[in-house]
Amino acid sequence: MSAPTRENLIATMRALKVCVLMPTYNNGGTAGRVVSDILGYADDLIVVNDGSTDNTASVLQSFGDRITVVDYERNRGKGHALRTGFRKARTMGYDYVITIDADGQHYASDIPLFVKAIAEHPDALVVGARDLSGVDINGKSSFANKFSNFWFHVQTGHRLPDTQTGYRAYPLRHLHGLGLLTSRYEAELELLVFASWHGTEIVSIPISVYYPPQAERVSHFRPALDFTRISILNTVLCAGAVVYGAPLRMVRAVTHRQLFNGEFKAFTRKNGRKRDAAITLGRLARSLYGISYFAFWSMCVFTPFAWLYFSVGKNSEAKKLRFHKMLRWICASLTRKFPGATATIDNIEGETFERPAVVICNHQSHLDLPMLIAAHPRLIFLTNDWVQHNSFYGRIIHNADYLPVSEGIDAIMPRLRELRDRGYSIVIFPEGTRSADCTILRFRQGAFKLARKLGMDIVPMVLHGVGHYLPKDDFMFRRGRLSLTILPRVPSGNSEGTELREEASAFRKLIRNEYGRIAARVEDCSYFRSLVLYKYAWRGWSTVARCKKTLRDAATYSHLIESGSCLKRVRIINSGIGTFALMYALVNENTEVYAYERSLRDYNTATTTPGLPRNLHHLHPVWVNDYVDDNDYDLTIILGGELPSTASCDTIIEIPLKS
Repeated sequence: MSAPTRENLIATMRALKVCVLMPTYNNGGTAGRVVSDILGYADDLIVVNDGSTDNTASVLQSFGDRITVVDYERNRGKGHALRTGFRKARTMGYDYVITIDADGQHYASDIPLFVKAIAEHPDALVVGARDLSGVDINGKSSFANKFSNFWFHVQTGHRLPDTQTGYRAYPLRHLHGLGLLTSRYEAELELLVFASWHGTEIVSIPISVYYPPQAERVSHFRPALDFTRISILNTVLCAGAVVYGAPLRMVRAVTHRQLFNGEFKAFTRKNGRKRDAAITLGRLARSLYGISYFAFWSMCVFTPFAWLYFSVGKNSEAKKLRFHKMLRWICASLTRKFPGATATIDNIEGETFERPAVVICNHQSHLDLPMLIAAHPRLIFLTNDWVQHNSFYGRIIHNADYLPVSEGIDAIMPRLRELRDRGYSIVIFPEGTRSADCTILRFRQGAFKLARKLGMDIVPMVLHGVGHYLPKDDFMFRRGRLSLTILPRVPSGNSEGTELREEASAFRKLIRNEYGRIAARVEDCSYFRSLVLYKYAWRGWSTVARCKKTLRDAATYSHLIESGSCLKRVRIINSGIGTFALMYALVNENTEVYAYERSLRDYNTATTTPGLPRNLHHLHPVWVNDYVDDNDYDLTIILGGELPSTASCDTIIEIPLKS
């Protein structure tokens, strides 16, 4: 970690409401140096003089009003000094207290590590872990530390490398058992145990330590008496763990959704890679229903019927047309029954296809064909080989005279002329393939070359939502709104004197612009709600619960999200696990969204969400100056918190929503 400037560190501590607390008892020889070192990193220092009988009081007085001193005449022990310091810090408006010993073994230069940990782990109790491997430490102290670590694990089920260190950061709102705290230094162990029982996160960070030579050390540890007292305390805490701690942890695990917080990879991953949308029970049910319904009608009903239909009697043109009309009826019925979706066809100018045309359309999904077939019975498709050989509807494709594009335009040209003369329009997907994110790819020239050779008009169509409902490389349905828009016919003579490449580019632009207009109209918060939920599903009980709550609350602010399309840059402060920011970026794909989150856990959850849009940028600020950059933001949205003092923006909106 690069060290922040003192100004930046102080500003961050003020923003987080952090102070330093130093209890001291007869540390006159070291207290002055320790205080001076602390003031090099912090302006807010509380010193509790625990009834010192040496020159400690006069040393502290020499610092004047640069520090806050709380003292009393009789020594009452470190536990009492900590409790007194916590109360003083609360009355002064602090939320966090970094405790440091006055004997000089701790380095004030580690204060930024604690501030960083406080920022990244809000409401956590941060414990400094000393590396004692190369330190001249006596056997009694080493045994006491291992002894304490062992009993802490027994009493809480958690492991910590150093439970005896006095260098810690306490969240004042999440301290428990202060009324039961013993007065001596074992109170620090009690604070850890009580915090663990009540579900407070405990974070361990490595710190430096200095032990002076044995002869120069000042120790208030009394081996026989203190070990006896610690043993009695651990006996009481073990009994408390059984009758209070363990039941409390179980209750909290349920009420705070701390059970099942791991990722269920069977639902979220495929071949080790995260799915863009997790498998949910709803998706599974819809997919089984949809596939079963489609398979029944295509394989069990229509395929046998088509074989019988064309095996009996003469195959006339009227018979062929009736087959196409029946196929259209089946597909229209199928599109009306897409599970979890609605499908509409918008024929802008009432196209009747009385005059055959070349139909071009963007390609999105396996469901493109039934959507297009439902539009009109006189449509013939140029399809890929896998469509021709599909086990569900391959036989139907052959009976409907759909042609394989792999044979080449020149090879199938005679059959295309015949179909044109019979009054059929020819449907081609100029992209040739589908994009994973529904982006309209470059158009190939074959469709436009064919239209010129056959002297046919071009009818552009635009599919929207089909690729979101059943994406590429995914065989499970989502929720969605599907639409097919039939644009006005373009006469064949309009392309005279235009190169094929330019004509293909012009039609791609036409379809892409119409797709953008449709997206701007329908891709609102309700459109993307299910997709956002799929991205957080099965990633832990608490994560899913937070996502659902944010989506419910965000519905209140849908107007704010949906009005962002005209903005270039938007910043979201306190973005949490990223649900709100993700929704904002999906709805406003042309807006660059910058999501700021201090909590390391929430930031990691947000950045590991699969399939994040390209316009969403997650940032992990720690220091106040991390909110300052060279970008000009059109809008700053603050979720359930405050804006850092150095962050500025012309327009600021605060909403009481936690993502």
